Amino acid sequence: MLLSVHIGAGGLAIVLGAVALIAAKGGTLHRKSGILFVYAMLTMGIIGSVLALRQSLTNANVLGGFMSAYFVITALTAVRPASVWTRRLNAGALVVALALASFEIVMGFKALATPRGMINGVPYFMLFFLATITMTAAAGDIRVIRSGPLRGAPRLRRHLWRMCFALFVAAGSFFSIRARVARILPEPFLSGPMRALPIVLVFLAMFYWLWRVRGKRTLILAR
Repeated sequence: MLLSVHIGAGGLAIVLGAVALIAAKGGTLHRKSGILFVYAMLTMGIIGSVLALRQSLTNANVLGGFMSAYFVITALTAVRPASVWTRRLNAGALVVALALASFEIVMGFKALATPRGMINGVPYFMLFFLATITMTAAAGDIRVIRSGPLRGAPRLRRHLWRMCFALFVAAGSFFSIRARVARILPEPFLSGPMRALPIVLVFLAMFYWLWRVRGKRTLILAR
C-alpha cells in the first residue's frame, strides 16, 4: 500500500509541478497547484525514504526522499510571512541540509572507490553534484537565518529554484528508470532521449522564470 501511495504521490507531484511552472506566477492556479505540489512531494518523499530504509541505508531513494522534503519546505517558507514557525522550520531545514550534504560526500567517495564508480547504481559524480547543490542551499539558509527573510527578486529566486529542484528530483526518480516509465507510457517514449526530455524541460523552465523575475520587487506566490 505504501508503494502505491508513493507512486501515486510522485505522479501527482510531476503533474502539479508542471502546472505551477506553466501558470502565471502569483495567480490562483499557481498558488493552489504549488501548495498541492508541496503536499504531494512531502508524501512521496517521506514514504520513499521509509521504503528505501527498509532495504538499505545507502539506497539512493533515502537521499531523494529527504531532499524532496527539504527543498519544498524551504521553498514554501521563502514566500510565507516571517514568523517564529518559519524561522524554526528554516533552522531545522539547515540541520537536515548539512546532514544530507555530509552523507552525500561520504557516499560519493565510497562510490569513487568502487571498480565501477557507483554505489547502489548511483555514480559518484551524481552524489558529488547533489552534495554541491545541497551545500549551496544550506549556505542560502544560513544567510536567511542570519540576515532575516529575503525581499524582492532574491526571495523569488530562492522560492523558484528550490521548487524546481524538488520537481527535478521527482521527475528524475521516475523517468530515469525505464521500467517505471513503461508502466504508463507507450514504446516511443521509452528511449533515453525521450525520458531525459522532461528532466531537461524542468531546468529550462527554471532558468526561464529566474530570468523573468530577476527585476521583480514584489510578487505574491503563496498565501
